[in-house]
Amino acid sequence: MRAMVVRRYGPPEVFEWREVPEPQPKPGQALVRVKAVGINFADLLARLGVYSNTPKAPFIPGLELAGSIESDPTGRFQPGDRVCVLTFFHAYAERIAVNADQLFRVPDGMPFEHAAAIPVNYLTAYHSMFEMGNLRKGDRILITSAAGGVGVAAVQLARARGLITFGTAGPTKQDFLRQIGVDHPIDYTRENFLEVVRRVAPEGIEMAFDAVGGKSFEQSYRCLGPMGRLVVYGFSTVVSPKGRINYVRAAREFLQTPRFKPLPLIDKNIAVIGVHIGKLANKSGVLGPQLEEIFRMYHTGEVKPVIGKTFPLQEAAAAHQYIHDRKNIGKV
Repeated sequence: MRAMVVRRYGPPEVFEWREVPEPQPKPGQALVRVKAVGINFADLLARLGVYSNTPKAPFIPGLELAGSIESDPTGRFQPGDRVCVLTFFHAYAERIAVNADQLFRVPDGMPFEHAAAIPVNYLTAYHSMFEMGNLRKGDRILITSAAGGVGVAAVQLARARGLITFGTAGPTKQDFLRQIGVDHPIDYTRENFLEVVRRVAPEGIEMAFDAVGGKSFEQSYRCLGPMGRLVVYGFSTVVSPKGRINYVRAAREFLQTPRFKPLPLIDKNIAVIGVHIGKLANKSGVLGPQLEEIFRMYHTGEVKPVIGKTFPLQEAAAAHQYIHDRKNIGKV
């Protein structure tokens, strides 16, 4: 079997297309032939060795995939069944052995590329907004990096549930934000999103959804009004466009990250929520119903992954660099 292996921590060039041992399913595991893999910013952080619980190099990265069952001793699935998988590494390969409770049946007619684009992005957004955040129709949400994979998912889910959206992106992606229905597109290179939000909603909004980190967390927090929720699910600002960690910038951003104290949160009626969907891979009882709802919304046309670009598996380095260059719109 062949796989893309991170031979050492570092920039995209550390990838190597090589032969690896065939996966040997353990009791309770199924064997899946991989058809498509979703790339997430967490994969880039793992390649750099700074994502939580990243294995020691060499390792096979990847947190989500879609494929077909080759064998399942548990009997839940039959050979040939189409599934998507939320896993913790090992996705950038031709086959993978995973716990059967991490498998979710893919609806008929859904392309493998769409199925691989849904688990991390749409579950991160849905779990944050409606499970942890309990947003309701008419609520307002700020979505940073709104043209990325999770951002697009959040915008689509927000529109389907009648939320009002603010979305940030660079100047070349503003037309795209308007096309997907962002109510208040914000070019973060020209405008301070805190000022835009407060101008439109002086009393503050109900949710800020932020994966940028550092000072952005502090500004997102200041966008909130009473009963507001700050959701943090990443820290992308520490990675340079060259695909390396900028340690000086990282230190500065960590120092600018706000420290939240309980008493002010009580006084302001504000919640701070952390979401790491990869750490919930074994929570099928929680994520399963959410994914079923997302699949239902896909069937009705309320949500649909935007596939910005696809790469052959052996070109994973180029795919990672494409994201580092901030070229991606939607999912890679």
